[in-house]
Amino acid sequence: MLALQHGATGFSVPVLLVGLGPSVLDIDIGPLLALVPIGLVAGVGYGIAYYYRFTYEVTASTFDVSSGVFSRRSREIPYRRIQNVDISQGLFQRVVGLAVVSIETAGGGDTEATLRFVSEDEAERLRSEIRRLTAATGERTADPESDRPASDESVPSTAERTRKDRSRGDAAPTLLFDLETRELLLYAVTSFRWGAAVFPIAILVFLGGADSGSGLVPAFVIDAARPFGGPETLEGAAVGPLLVLVAVTAVQWSLLTYVSSVIYTVANYHGFRLGRAGEDFVYERGLVQRYSGSIPAEKVQSVTVTENPLQRLVGYAGLWVETAGYGPDSGGGSQSAVPMAKRDRVYRFAENLTGAESPDFRGPPTLARRRYLGRYAIVAAVIVAVAFGLARVSTFDRWYLTAVVFLAVPPAAYLKYANLGYFVGDDHLVIRSGFWKRRTTVIPYYRIQTVSTRRSVFQRRLGLASLAVDTASSRTFAWGSPTIYDIDLETAREIHDTGRERLQSALRERARTDDLGLSVDFT
Repeated sequence: MLALQHGATGFSVPVLLVGLGPSVLDIDIGPLLALVPIGLVAGVGYGIAYYYRFTYEVTASTFDVSSGVFSRRSREIPYRRIQNVDISQGLFQRVVGLAVVSIETAGGGDTEATLRFVSEDEAERLRSEIRRLTAATGERTADPESDRPASDESVPSTAERTRKDRSRGDAAPTLLFDLETRELLLYAVTSFRWGAAVFPIAILVFLGGADSGSGLVPAFVIDAARPFGGPETLEGAAVGPLLVLVAVTAVQWSLLTYVSSVIYTVANYHGFRLGRAGEDFVYERGLVQRYSGSIPAEKVQSVTVTENPLQRLVGYAGLWVETAGYGPDSGGGSQSAVPMAKRDRVYRFAENLTGAESPDFRGPPTLARRRYLGRYAIVAAVIVAVAFGLARVSTFDRWYLTAVVFLAVPPAAYLKYANLGYFVGDDHLVIRSGFWKRRTTVIPYYRIQTVSTRRSVFQRRLGLASLAVDTASSRTFAWGSPTIYDIDLETAREIHDTGRERLQSALRERARTDDLGLSVDFT
């Protein structure tokens, strides 16, 4: 199987060059055709060599992996650092009974080790065994005296300890959440994933060879814009028709992206189930590509409730958890625990999961709203200025109609202001922000790594500050650090000092009780 995969890669590269050679690269395809069988044979040979050079072993303290054909790489992964053990299966792999095992560690978003093309039974055995050994390592680390009992009579045999650990690792998970078909469809139609934009772009690339007389722009793009005043061809087209072409193309691209987003969401979250097995949350999902994995409860850094305007309108929301260094959904630390459910149900789950009390949010001072008015007024002025500039070089003479965007400034500033809030609880800090994608994040004090006060030039003039709270999770561009925006400087300093004091108190309390601080109920 591995040989076929690498053989297909070696075969496809020359074929792709053959397809692009005449039109894009402007080279003769004769020599490229000779590379097709060479690439196939080289790929198959490399796959066979890689298979026989790849080994793994489950030891008492580490998971060892050795791989590489030309350069050898050996890794010993301590169980205490293992974050997740995920299993994924594509459609063909499910037919032939194979799976891919990915082992993730804390401290980074990259996969530490990947075992491809193992059997389903072997994948489940590895995950169960690694989970068992990870739990046993955690218990020994938390209680080092447990390995030194007072008398020989109290020492369990190795077989007894292995049997107890195995039963704990193999226990059937308790079901916490099952995504219904109605909820899945609602989640798909109320979500928009910008990553799905690659599908319209791929379609455009494949159809780019259409005879349009306009280079890289396919004929169907120009034909769609022509009824609305678009150009006949791009050669010698005026600015006005070109702007119409850009606008119509943007609408087409957005619609295709939305349809692709719906299809991707349904395929990715079909059959989603969340359960609890020991100290881990376990999940499975996927229609074509099937995923199953775990979210270690002790690695959860924060819990975030997400909701966009459409989801708020129908009374639904989603719940994500941030883990230390890894999240298979986003490449960072974000992992969906509940993709979509009734809003009050999600908030109850978040409260049960973290033990946080219902927050009584405080908002920023009214001075912040004045700042947002100024910010959005500047954006509106830039839009009008751009329209005026286009009117000077095109037939577009009603540039002044764009001044209507100033009507959106007051409601935009109010919505920005109204959706900000924070709550300083006894054990947790709760932060809310965003209108189009509102996030309510619950952060236990003992998970806080740093709290930083940030002030821009405009904030300093108004006596405002923003407070960013960092945990051990890996943040991405889409998931920045939870931030309390535009509060009074003195309030920011008070929250900073309170967070530091309660962090120390929470750490001392956890050292005494050794409590994860996470519940499992979902009612």
